[in-house]
Order: sequence, then structure tokens, then C-alpha cells
Amino acid sequence: MKHSVLLDTSFFIRLLNPDDPLHKNTLGYFQYYLEKDHPLICSTISIAEYCVRGKFDELPWRNLRVLPFNANHAIRAGELAEIVFRKKDKLFLQNRNVIPNDSKLFAQSDAESTIKEFVTSDVKCQNIIDIIKEETPLSFKVVSIRRPFSETYGVLDFGE
Repeated sequence: MKHSVLLDTSFFIRLLNPDDPLHKNTLGYFQYYLEKDHPLICSTISIAEYCVRGKFDELPWRNLRVLPFNANHAIRAGELAEIVFRKKDKLFLQNRNVIPNDSKLFAQSDAESTIKEFVTSDVKCQNIIDIIKEETPLSFKVVSIRRPFSETYGVLDFGE
């Protein structure tokens, strides 16, 4: 089986808004993952975040697998959040409320053996991951949709 990718809330926001500056990049990643048969994972954490301003039925459910937040994720999230809170002075974050949800999504990515990529437009994610990796290994990498998929994966983009 191909590795899975966990799609961040920011991915869905950009995918579903054709006016977003990152929409084209996001659509490219979405199509690439579908063509390569990579399972697309949506966390229940991202569903909650998306539904703050969006509607549940807007998400492309036909192409997604839902990942519930389970006890093993909660345990790992606590470990990761503890590292981030302890080292938050290195992050220069304006909104510290973001740390718990990021930690939960990172924990899910790390705890699920098939997930190898966390796909997001959030620029602070890599900084948080780097701080976590100073103390504990992680089994996934952050993929930024700010770069076109063709650059990230070294492939030609034959799209429009």
C-alpha cells in the first residue's frame, strides 16, 4: 500500500476556495495524490477546525478517509505539546492556542504508521516540528503547499 498523507485544515480551506492564492497549488497536490493512489486522510481535529467557518458536506468525502482522534494519539499529543510549550520561546508565536491542535495533528501523523506526510500551508509547522525533533524523532515530514507539487516531488506538471 502507498503511504498516506494527513491533510491539514489549511489544505481544505485553500482547496475549496478558487479565489485563494494557493488554490492552484493545493489542487495540484490533491490531483497528484489521487493519481498516485496515496490515501488522503482527514483528522477529526481538522473537521472541527474546518466547521468553524465551513460546512461538513463541502469537504471532498468521496476521496477522504476520516481519522478519529484516539487514546494513542492523545498520549503522543501530550508528549509533543509538552516539548512545544517548554520551548515556545523559540517559536515567536502570536497565538499559543494553536499549539494544542498542531500537536494533536502531529501526534496522529506520528502514531499512524502509514502516514508519511503532513500537508499544510501553515509556515509555522516546520518550525514547531524542528523544535520537537530536537528531543524526539518523528515518522513523517511536513509538506508545504506553498511550493507547487511539481517542485516538491520533482515531477513535471502537465496540468492546465
